[in-house]
Amino acid sequence: MPNLTSVERPARFYEDDRNYFVVLLLRYEIEKVRMVVKDVTFVPIEFFDWDCLTIGALGWGQIQIANSNFIKVNPQYSRKRWMIQLCDLLFDFYPKEISKINTRIERFRKVREYWENHSD
Repeated sequence: MPNLTSVERPARFYEDDRNYFVVLLLRYEIEKVRMVVKDVTFVPIEFFDWDCLTIGALGWGQIQIANSNFIKVNPQYSRKRWMIQLCDLLFDFYPKEISKINTRIERFRKVREYWENHSD
């Protein structure tokens, strides 16, 4: 699941409509000592359908390719629609992350309590 970028980067970068965050993907095979390029995709990130992307938990969140064997490019996708979908995904993603963090906090409260009562 390769990371493409932080979710924060297109949010800032696309405040200027003249900017394009473009992704270059190469499909290749290694034949002995040669790399043979099978396919090249060079498109703005907003052309990637959310069916083939996911959000990973690193920093603000990372836009990732969910499965590099399944890339769905839609050149008619609007930037506005793509960014609204990104926001909707994050509205679902962040509460789940908060829940995970609360579970971790509770776990380490118990670990700390154990060690506070532990002999040296």
